[in-house]
Amino acid sequence: MRLDKFLKVSRLIKRRTLAKKICDAGRVDVNGRPGKAATDVAVGDEIVIHYGNKTVTVVVRRLAENPRRDEAASLYDMVRVEPRAGDVDEEFVDDEAETP
Repeated sequence: MRLDKFLKVSRLIKRRTLAKKICDAGRVDVNGRPGKAATDVAVGDEIVIHYGNKTVTVVVRRLAENPRRDEAASLYDMVRVEPRAGDVDEEFVDDEAETP
């Protein structure tokens, strides 16, 4: 599954176009390497998302094309959420995320 689609269906990022924009801006790492929107995601991959105000690390638990809203959080395990120190990039602030 493409990285941008996984971020959208897992509801880590609200819209796929925004997921693509964040990936292309270099704000997502997959297994320690920069992830582009078309990067393939597999079960067990570690994804680090650098939002404007925090950094979120998750591990992919399973893949699903069209999960229901209540199943979205079951696609990943939240490893850690860290506030970002210093300047906050307002363009990429996560103000509507559904963090369990």
